[in-house]
Amino acid sequence: MSAPKKTARRTLLVVSATLTSAALTAAPVLAAPSPSTSPSATPPATMSTVGGTRLGQAGTQVNLASGVPVLPKNLTSRSWIVSDAESGQVLAAHNAHWRLAPASTLKMLFADTVLPKFPSTTEHKVVPSDLAGVGAGSSMVGIKEGETYTVHDLWLGVFLRSGNDAVHVLSAMNDGVKNTVAEMNEHAEELQALDTHVVSPDGYDAEGQVSSAYDLTLFARSGLQKKDFREYCSTVTAKFPGETKKNKKGKKVRGSFEIQNTNRLLSGDSDIDVYQGIAGVKNGNTTNAGATFTGVAERNGKVLLVTVMNPEKNEHNEVYKETAKLFDWGFKAAGKVEPVGELVLPKSAAQPSAQPGATASGEAGGAVGGGGGSSAKPVASATASSGTGGMGIALAITGGVLALLAAGAYLVNRRWPLPDLVRRRR
Repeated sequence: MSAPKKTARRTLLVVSATLTSAALTAAPVLAAPSPSTSPSATPPATMSTVGGTRLGQAGTQVNLASGVPVLPKNLTSRSWIVSDAESGQVLAAHNAHWRLAPASTLKMLFADTVLPKFPSTTEHKVVPSDLAGVGAGSSMVGIKEGETYTVHDLWLGVFLRSGNDAVHVLSAMNDGVKNTVAEMNEHAEELQALDTHVVSPDGYDAEGQVSSAYDLTLFARSGLQKKDFREYCSTVTAKFPGETKKNKKGKKVRGSFEIQNTNRLLSGDSDIDVYQGIAGVKNGNTTNAGATFTGVAERNGKVLLVTVMNPEKNEHNEVYKETAKLFDWGFKAAGKVEPVGELVLPKSAAQPSAQPGATASGEAGGAVGGGGGSSAKPVASATASSGTGGMGIALAITGGVLALLAAGAYLVNRRWPLPDLVRRRR
């Protein structure tokens, strides 16, 4: 089978996007079945076919041919997907629409839904009701009642430490958890993420709460359109406001402490290196979900998204190791392998009324990086020798956009302009 030719899809204007979406919806598309209350050992016989019929089939889907590298061995994840972030082509998948517990990767949908609501400099004083309902054993960034935080601080807590306390405070600001959950479910439907049912905004295990590798990839692709989303998810370390205390002189002072991103492909660990070209996105881990992760990386002008859910192999950092293997395969296979499906566009993008000229900043009311006495270190501002703790420099997407979604228009750029820094780590 010959390598697929480059087509105008790399410049996906609204007209071609509409045709693509129409072509997908012309064939019968299976809606997702009702949410499961407990994980199953095997994928269901019938799964959603959003994005293509092969993505609804159980097992590994890939078009191997002459010149196409074989898939990595020893992949144990229940579900995974490798896709081209720009064109939306799904290069390979395994049980892509299997509805599983998402853990904190669901925070990508939370962020994509709530980020545009509040400028980053907005301040909020935490009251006890803000933290009501945070699940026992939740990951926390360390928010204290009675203290004031900026929205910028809170999003750092969400992305770096996966802080459920930060999620609940932002949800309280957004008219409460119930309203936030409803908005998340509505936004998931708009993105055509039909495998997803949200019960808790932070991804904490809850009966009936499910998503899929396919849907998590849609959330990442949508979120990465937003400049502030990209910068938060690519930040390696940051200073977070501490608790106000009296010093020896009796004067009230407020210190800070350092937080580090728990995405180990971004920050590194004892048994895993920072992945070359990594730029986010979000990890998760709960008892019911196991380990989950969605990552975005760039190499040689290609930008890929990989989502991995619940590896059966019980090894330290296994979810990142399997993700790295799939990234390696994807970069070798891109341009050679015929896709098995694609990432669909949001509903509004497929409307005939969509106008190519619509634009949006994609920012949530203010630039990331100010306010509240906190100081983040997005990797875009790092220098070649500024790695933290010997872990080196992580890589971020900080210029341009993957896509613009506004006023019913969806425009995918030909490529993601990246800073020179992204090419300096070799």
